[in-house]
Amino acid sequence: MQQSVIKRNSVSYSCNLDIADPITMLEYGQLAEEAGFTAIWASDHFQPWFHTGAKESQAWIWLTALLSRTKKIPVGTGVTAPILRYHPGIIAQAFATMEAIYGPRVFLTLGAGEALNELPLGYSWIGLKERRERVAESAIIIRKLISEDFVNFEGKHFNLKNANMYMRASFPIFIGASGPKMAEVVGELGDGFLTIKGADYAKSELFPAVERGAKKAGRNPDDIIKAIEIDLSYDTDLDRALIPLRTQAGPLLPKMFTDPIFDPREIEREGKQVTDEELTKAYVLGSSPEDFIKPIEAAFEAGFDHVYLASLSPNEKSFIRMCGEKVLPYFSGKN
Repeated sequence: MQQSVIKRNSVSYSCNLDIADPITMLEYGQLAEEAGFTAIWASDHFQPWFHTGAKESQAWIWLTALLSRTKKIPVGTGVTAPILRYHPGIIAQAFATMEAIYGPRVFLTLGAGEALNELPLGYSWIGLKERRERVAESAIIIRKLISEDFVNFEGKHFNLKNANMYMRASFPIFIGASGPKMAEVVGELGDGFLTIKGADYAKSELFPAVERGAKKAGRNPDDIIKAIEIDLSYDTDLDRALIPLRTQAGPLLPKMFTDPIFDPREIEREGKQVTDEELTKAYVLGSSPEDFIKPIEAAFEAGFDHVYLASLSPNEKSFIRMCGEKVLPYFSGKN
């Protein structure tokens, strides 16, 4: 168990690298630190969830640039998928290098991934069971590599032969989970837990699964930091705030996480069947600070330790500024 750089009872910010060029996203990251967010999470994709107007940066290179442009704020991924395109040994080396240069400001989140990040590189899609197994093996491998010499590991999917990284690291490993089976993996192996599922579902299904996994591994589930992503859009005009949420309509369809669908053009077309009503139900749409304070409070009351905000606002600088002035002080004043 690594000491987490993610603070409990705090709110952080997500940089969705799908939506803007890397320089713009770096500017948002800097502004988020200045506003008082306590960490920055970044998406780690090869291709975006939509086509029209999309961008996509390599997350690890972008995170390194952000570390150099910020002062103290922790940064990490939400999430990196050690499924096909990434070997866990390479992930361990990359994040240990970031920590060696910038100190204990780095965290890593592992997850089961999506077809859009793997199939374009020539891989065949694999089922969720195998993806869970790969995440579990990866968490073990990464932790061994950052703490032990000349590691040997023979797993079902990954192997190491006298692998030695020649550096040590202490970054925490979060694991993303949307279902109970992966949540049990979190309890067994994760320093932290991340979900995009709603607070009610997490409280009734995911938290108990984390506890089961922790108890099975002889761990204290209270040591595992529980984080939730809240996806949102802010504007004084709610109709205008709804428009950019259209880019994330595709991910509301369950088949995007189970089927071999990987072309952003197809994902965008499929997303058109999602109604505006469904979008506003799945994402937080707001025109005032109170519209965002309420779901953050609800997450904390449900038992989450940490909340991060993934904004698709038409004017992102305005959203960050509003949070710095109204939302973040509300929660920092309660701690």
